[in-house]
Order: sequence, then C-alpha cells, then structure tokens
Amino acid sequence: MTDTSSSTTLQDNTYATLRQWVSVGKFLPGERLKIRNVAQALGVGVMPVRAALLRLAAEGALTHSANKGVSVPSLSKAEFDDVLQNRLLLEGEAAERGALRMGADGRKLLADLVTAMERALAANDAKAYLDANEEFHVRLYRAAGSPMLMTLIETVWLKVGPLSNQLFDDNPDSGVLNDAHTDMMKALENGDAAGVRRAVERDLFVAGQFLRSRCTQ
Repeated sequence: MTDTSSSTTLQDNTYATLRQWVSVGKFLPGERLKIRNVAQALGVGVMPVRAALLRLAAEGALTHSANKGVSVPSLSKAEFDDVLQNRLLLEGEAAERGALRMGADGRKLLADLVTAMERALAANDAKAYLDANEEFHVRLYRAAGSPMLMTLIETVWLKVGPLSNQLFDDNPDSGVLNDAHTDMMKALENGDAAGVRRAVERDLFVAGQFLRSRCTQ
C-alpha cells in the first residue's frame, strides 16, 4: 500500500526546494531543466520533480511547452522594470516595518551578515555574497511580522532569481554592492526606519540597473 502522506510530503519538499533554487538563481535564464538531471541533483525520483516543475510553471516561475519541456524564462527589459517596481514597493515596506520591530539580537545578526558580505566581496566569492545577502534580506523582511507580505516578496523573487547569479559577471560596480547594507545598519542603529527603507530601495535599484542590462530586448 502506498503511503499517501509520505508521498505528499516528498512532493511538497521537492517543490519547496526547487522554488528556493529558482528564487536564488541556481538556474539561469533560458536554461532547459531536464527532469532526470534535476531529480539526480535532489536525490529523488522523477515523479515529484515533474510535479514540482509543472507547479512552478503554473505559477509563472518557469515555462512549459510540449516541444521544449520546462525551462527558465528570460525577462525582457519591460518585464524586469515591472518586477523591479514591485520589489521596491514590497521590499521597501517590509524593510521599514522590520526595522520598527527588530530587536538588538536581530540587528547583531544582520551586522554579522554585512561583515560576511564584505569578506565575500574581498575574496571575489559571488556565491558567499549572494547567500549572505539573501539571508540578510529574509531576516529583515520577516521581522516585519507579515507572512502575506513575505509571500508576495518571495513570489516576485521567483521572477528575478535566475538573473541574480549574473550580478558579478563583469560588473564594474560589484565592489560597492555592500554599501547599501552598511547604510541600512547605520539607520537601524539610529532607529531610522524610513532610512532603512531608502537604503533597501537604493540597494535594489543599483543592482537592478546592472541586471537589467542582462535582460533580453
């Protein structure tokens, strides 16, 4: 007899992992996702992977066609502009709310992540920087105490995630990427929630201008 609950849990876990992979840019724009290769990377069977990929395609995070299978969409500049505008609205709001609610322990964790990003930039370690950057923003936004707002942010991240790994590809401004985080910490320590919001918006805008250049016409 098949354990339905175990099967459902495996499908949900597979979906959650793949959704996170898309949002952090593990897959590149235009990349075709071969189900067997993805299943091997996850250490699961092809069925939960197929179900997860189709679910992500239904959400617009991936594209699916009978001829090409499942692939990562490439954003046009107009599509990217729309995504960026929504990120500025949603993440700016979450940052300001999070700043108002975050305590000393939370600020200390964010300060440690800023240090980790600075070290990653010095070592030219793009993965370490992006990992610390994601954790920084997630912790700040979750401090806002709004699960709905966080869900909306994560949905938007699915759209832009595949571009994020290109942030260090011949980017002349990569050395200053952490400046906005330093400004966020100063604003946090001063109790300036509006200043945190402005710093987050500047962070998104600066990175966004480079990533926009990587979009299709």
